[in-house]
Formats: sequence, C-alpha cells, structure tokens
Amino acid sequence: QVQLVESGGGLVQAGGSLRLSCAASGSRLRIGFMAWYRQAPGKQRELVARITSDGITNYAASVKGRFTISRDNAKNTVYLQMNSLKPEDTAVYYCNGNIADVGPWYVDYWGQGTQVTVSS
Repeated sequence: QVQLVESGGGLVQAGGSLRLSCAASGSRLRIGFMAWYRQAPGKQRELVARITSDGITNYAASVKGRFTISRDNAKNTVYLQMNSLKPEDTAVYYCNGNIADVGPWYVDYWGQGTQVTVSS
C-alpha cells in the first residue's frame, strides 16, 4: 500500500518561508514524477510545481522564482521550499506522485494535504 505523507505546513507572515515535505512509503517503490498542487477556498486545485525522476522541474508562473521543488530519491521524499510567501499562497497543499509498487503499473497517489496560511 503506497502512502504519501506531507508535513511542514503552518502559519507564516507575508515575506516569510516554509518548507513542505512529502514522504512516500510502501514496498518496492518506483517513483516517476512528483508534484505539489494547491487548492484555495472556492478555487480549483492547481499545479504548483513538478519534478521528474531525472530532476527536471517546472513551476506555475505565480510561484516561479519564489518556490523550489526538489527530491531525495534515496528517501523517496519530495520537498517544496517556499520563499517570499504572499497571502495569495494561502491554500491546502497536496503532494502528488506517479508511483509503482509491486506491479508494473504507475498510478497517481495523493497525500492528505497540509494547510499553508500566509497572513498579511
């Protein structure tokens, strides 16, 4: 059973920083891309950043230059370093991973979400 467990959310003032972590657990994991999404109240879930197994990244225009996605393949963990946070970054942040475990197929998995609140 594959699980993604996020941590690192919280309350921060505008201009501050937070670092989110997402660890994948399970047996015989093979992890393809991993990503962070976010969903603000009343809005659709949106892609924030994505990283391939080779470390190629892409970002939403709204966070480019402020957020950095990275991964530690040995720890099956993806990170999101968020700097210069703005009130509009307030949302529930979800980890997403394309993962195969005991079978050959890659499946999308989601974490439970972690709240990030940026006060003005």
